[in-house]
Parts: sequence; structure tokens; C-alpha cells
Amino acid sequence: MAGLNCFGEWLMGRNLDALGLSSDEWTAIELSLRVSIVAMLVSLPFGIGAALLLARGRFWGKSILNGVIHLPLILPPVVTGFILLILFGRKGPIGALFEQYLGLVFSFRWTGAALACGVMGFPLMVRSIRLSIEAVDRKLEEAAGTLGASPAWTFLTVTLPLILPGVIAGMILSFAKAMGEFGATVTFVSNIPGETQTLSSAIYTFTQVPGGDAGAMRLTIVAIVISMAALLASEFLAYLAGRRVDFE
Repeated sequence: MAGLNCFGEWLMGRNLDALGLSSDEWTAIELSLRVSIVAMLVSLPFGIGAALLLARGRFWGKSILNGVIHLPLILPPVVTGFILLILFGRKGPIGALFEQYLGLVFSFRWTGAALACGVMGFPLMVRSIRLSIEAVDRKLEEAAGTLGASPAWTFLTVTLPLILPGVIAGMILSFAKAMGEFGATVTFVSNIPGETQTLSSAIYTFTQVPGGDAGAMRLTIVAIVISMAALLASEFLAYLAGRRVDFE
């Protein structure tokens, strides 16, 4: 996070005047990038684990688990944010434990924004990775097992390289969803400038004040550029991963 903050400060110092963005607007952009990256990275191991369970698991309640994971996609974002507030607020059953034992507070903090964004993007990540796992030829994994490889080593050396394009796609989808998240974030952590006001929240704020159209347009352009860059990066990384698998 320190490196990201330094990059943001460098970027603001060099380009603030050129792009015509105010310091508050740059703060919202930097916060959105921080929240989105943290949400994506923290969600990744859980996303891979959930995708493995859904793709390979045979257990009672699998359909229920699948429904719970994908619930944020169909629930109104405000409902998801309210549920997070109940569970992860300072007096919530989970939030109180985090604060007491880890000193980690979610409600009305940027960490809560990252949590909300991670929850909203989690179904997209899981679905992408799950489809990649289901497309893997099980005979390759079985061959590794017959050569003495453990299940964990087989996953790391055989399965993971094969599903890498799907993992990358899931990460980018989660990142893009986090960048555009609004309803759950505002409900859970409010819209506090410098703390929880992300790019989407800042755009909404501009639309609510007279003469704010110019600021909203500037941030909209920035959001489009970041989202397009993320999609292009996803395609490029997936291409490189595919070439590596074909070469091997």
C-alpha cells in the first residue's frame, strides 16, 4: 500500500495541472484504485477455493453454497451493503471480533469499502475461475498423480497453469466491478471525502451540486480510461498465459 500511495502522490504531482483534476478528485481516484486492488487480491485465494469446491466438490449443500456466493449479483446493492453493516459494523457479530482481536475496523473506513467491493465482485471472480477449472482435462492431473505428485503439487504445477487465463479474467472482472461499485459501498461506509469517497461516490456527489457536471465528466472519463486499461491488460495477460501453456 505504501508503494501505491507513493505512486499516487507522484502521479498527482506530475499530472494534476495537466489534467485539470483537483486534489480531492485525485484522492478519490487513488482511493478507488487502492480499494479495488485490495478487494481483488484479498478475494483471490477465497475465489480459487470456492471455485474448486463448486467445480470438483461433491457434497450436500453445494447448490446452497453456489446460491450464497452468487447472491450479491441479484440482490440490490443497498441490501448487500446493509447486511455488511449489520455483520461487520462495530457492534456486529463479526465486526466486533475483528476490532477486538485484530484492531481492524470496517464501518465508515476504506477497509469497509474494500470489503464491500470484494463481496460484490466475488461472484464474477468465482464463476470465471470455475469455468476454467471445469474445462481442465482431468487425465493430465491423473497422470501427475500416477507419477507421485501430491494433490497440492498437482494443482500448483498442472491445474493452476491451465486455469491461469480464467484466474486473470476473474481478477480483472473483480477489479472492474470494484471500481464501479456504489450502492453497497455507500450503504456500508457512507461517502466520506478522503476516507470512503471512491470514484463512483465522487461522481454521484458532483451530480448533486450545482455546476458539478464538469467534475462529474472529468471523473467519468478517468473511470472509462481505467476500465478500458484493465480490460486490455486482462486480454494481454490471458494471451501471454495461453502462449505459455501451449509452449509447455
